[in-house]
Amino acid sequence: MTDPLFAPVELTPPDIAPYRRGNTGIDHVTSLSAAEPGPHVVLNALVHGNELCGAIALDALLRMGLRPTRGRLTFVFANTAAYATFDRQNPYASRYLDEDFNRLWSPEHLDGRRDSIELRRARALRPVYESADLLLDLHSMTADTAPLTLCGRTTRGRDLALGLGYPAWVVADGGHAGGKRLIDYGNFARPEGSHTAILVECGQHWRTETATVALESCLRLLLGLEMVDQPANGPRMRPRTDPQRVVEVTEAITAASERFRFTAPFVGMEVIGRAGTVIGWDDARAIQTPYNDCVLIMPARRVKSGQTAVRLGRIVG
Repeated sequence: MTDPLFAPVELTPPDIAPYRRGNTGIDHVTSLSAAEPGPHVVLNALVHGNELCGAIALDALLRMGLRPTRGRLTFVFANTAAYATFDRQNPYASRYLDEDFNRLWSPEHLDGRRDSIELRRARALRPVYESADLLLDLHSMTADTAPLTLCGRTTRGRDLALGLGYPAWVVADGGHAGGKRLIDYGNFARPEGSHTAILVECGQHWRTETATVALESCLRLLLGLEMVDQPANGPRMRPRTDPQRVVEVTEAITAASERFRFTAPFVGMEVIGRAGTVIGWDDARAIQTPYNDCVLIMPARRVKSGQTAVRLGRIVG
């Protein structure tokens, strides 16, 4: 298996300069409305500046001339400042500039006095996200893990993820110790209401297939909502034969030291059959699976103290 830290960059970052001015008064945000009423759907890319698949998908949809037949469709290129620094010779460096854009989504950060490049952009985009009925946030992963959808803790998030029919893995979780993700923000995460957000991890950061998954995820959502017609110049949806499985995260393992290490090169979605299996060490503390058939979700390849090293889940569907 290719070492994910040295995986080749197969994707070419698209030129998003034509979308800078958009039509909303916010850079790199374009919103299209139909005459017929319907939901406001936001397709969101580049929360992390080195995750190219979402930018490729949104660029493809915009170049297709895709327009909603009902409701409102908004395209957001989020952390464009980080994306502008992408260098295929050092592709991890442009994940963010000052801090992780996807750990800022709480009033403590957004309404606080602290400043950073990512916080300024988050505050500018906040009204767009708050106006969304549905948000699809496109991401990718360091390891060559099978695509998966993170649906948060709400039933409606799970239902939306299952409604896409793909990816096969649907993960219900509560986020990270290091800060709230966009899909955990405000109305998206409240138990009541209808505002819904999901995050699709489309595959390994720079594999060609990852961009295909991102584009299909967008089209599956919009076609399922009957918001667009199948574009004549777009891809046909490939049939999916793998049944979807829901995994509920029971705990997140947060590294307490800089000496966290796994016992094997896990890539994610491994099912560990026996409870009590040691999967890693945090300094001298053994990290063990708490139950049989424990699923390892998105193990970090470069674990830092205070950050999520891996999430543990149980298959429920």
